[in-house]
Amino acid sequence: MKLWGGRFQKSADKLTDDFNSSIHFDQRLYKQDILGSLAHVKMLAVQQIIPLEDSLLIQKSLKEILSDIEDGKVEFDVAAEDIHMNIEQILISRIGEVGKKLHTGRSRNDQVALDIRMYLKEEIYNIKNHITNLQKALLNTAKEHTRTIMPGYTHLQKAQPISFAHHLTAYVEMFKRDKERLEDAYKRINALPLGSGALAGTTYPLDREFVAKELDFAEISLNSLDAVSDRDFCIELLSALSIIMMHLSRFSEEIIIWCSHEFQFVELDDAFSTGSSIMPQKKNPDIAELVRGKTGRVYGSLMALLTTMKSLPLAYNKDMQEDKEPVFDAIDTVKMCLPVFTDMIRTLKINKAKMYQGAKGGFTNATDLADYLTKKGIAFRDSHEIVGKIVFSCIQRGIGLEDMTLEEYKTLSPLIEEDVFKAISLEECVNKRNIIGGPAEETVKKAIEINEKLLYTNH
Repeated sequence: MKLWGGRFQKSADKLTDDFNSSIHFDQRLYKQDILGSLAHVKMLAVQQIIPLEDSLLIQKSLKEILSDIEDGKVEFDVAAEDIHMNIEQILISRIGEVGKKLHTGRSRNDQVALDIRMYLKEEIYNIKNHITNLQKALLNTAKEHTRTIMPGYTHLQKAQPISFAHHLTAYVEMFKRDKERLEDAYKRINALPLGSGALAGTTYPLDREFVAKELDFAEISLNSLDAVSDRDFCIELLSALSIIMMHLSRFSEEIIIWCSHEFQFVELDDAFSTGSSIMPQKKNPDIAELVRGKTGRVYGSLMALLTTMKSLPLAYNKDMQEDKEPVFDAIDTVKMCLPVFTDMIRTLKINKAKMYQGAKGGFTNATDLADYLTKKGIAFRDSHEIVGKIVFSCIQRGIGLEDMTLEEYKTLSPLIEEDVFKAISLEECVNKRNIIGGPAEETVKKAIEINEKLLYTNH
């Protein structure tokens, strides 16, 4: 007989049991479920809702069940549907009638809402640590390449020279925002739903503040209908995870391009590459490609849950059982991608010469020539037009701006002096951009210092 079976006259069909059951995926919540039950049953005794001796026996037995699960001694039952009913069923089988008192003043609806919130709080902490490790790896690499010049791009066309360190620290900023989004989502997860019952609270004099303190929740939910039917926090977390994956995917795309023979800016360590079954010369960036590919998987989890929730009336509906698999899968995917990506970055080989050569092509110093003319007194729009014509002439002649002679420059403007060649050198183009946020060596070093202070102070 199921724990809810009193109203029913016949057993559920086996196919129905299998279809209805969530134990094959929600069993990972066993720890949160037991910890939540421990806090709940403590409170029941404090409030004199159940006898203290019953509470102590239930607590002792729950701790034993937790230990047995972690030791692999427990086999869950599909017929018991979910992790909540499984643990309660095991408890009753061990201590009899007393075990039935655990569920006093509680519904599976507020119980599962509690479990998933507790689980997500812990996973947010874990994911933040993975991101921090990646940021540290990026900053360590950036410190070695504040003078490594490479082309910066817009529209995937060469635009202006920057340093490789500047490029890397752009991702440090992205991942910083990712952690902020996780922290912000944490605030809305950190509200205790237990005590909301199935949808309308309970007649028992529960002390919800006691349970919140026991389980380290910052606040308690103020509306029982909302508390059991809310999955905004799951959707919000999936959104944050999707953005993390988007950033990893963008970076993966660049690494894949940079590894190509056409670029040769970087080389992946052999440990993070694979070969071909037919072409012996191949060294494929499969890890970066897989991270890029798994991004779509996390996006799919977000869209799946948004679609599940889009037309559900208040309060709880069984559809909401579909929240866990996408959330679990997205968390697992992000936690799998971040460490391997971090190690790939740590072992990346940088080809400084190829990067520098890449920055020399494509007239990446054209803006600096226009700025040079402007500083000599020519209006920027006029300077822009003049340099555009110079670039066109250089393209026809197959030379760069630095290849023109001073005499050729003077035919364009008598204001141009020998110092023009310094002004359009790649080093000058990078290091003159020394305003906050720019690619100059001194400003990038300052940005690295600020970010390291944030990382090592908070962790």
